Amino acid sequence: MNTDAPYPGQRLGVPADGPGSVASWGRRLLALVVDWAASLLVAGLVFGREVWGQDWQAWMPMAVFLVEASLLTALLGGSFGQLVLRLGVARLDGRPVNLLQALGRTALICLVVPPLVFNRDNRGLHDLAFGTVALRR
Repeated sequence: MNTDAPYPGQRLGVPADGPGSVASWGRRLLALVVDWAASLLVAGLVFGREVWGQDWQAWMPMAVFLVEASLLTALLGGSFGQLVLRLGVARLDGRPVNLLQALGRTALICLVVPPLVFNRDNRGLHDLAFGTVALRR
């Protein structure tokens, strides 16, 4: 095994593993599943079974996710699912992610494609656009 091979986040100056390292895709995907389940639950409690239909209420889980992930990222450094899985979102310049940046980043996640286009540091277009990275806590 080549120990000189770069790891995700090496160019960013973060450790290869443990707290502060770049979050793996598996943990990030699981955090998204937790976020989506929570969003479905909240939207279902507010709007009823219509969130499973094809009317405007079907968009409510996405709206709940947008608000939840944006607010919690700005206030606590990660969405509900990320916090549960001990992940967080950090800016590369060390400053906290503000609400506008969190809202823009989350809106790009809602578009689905930006997180799927990523670089060798596991930073998707949503992270590149806002100077952020998902890290383990």
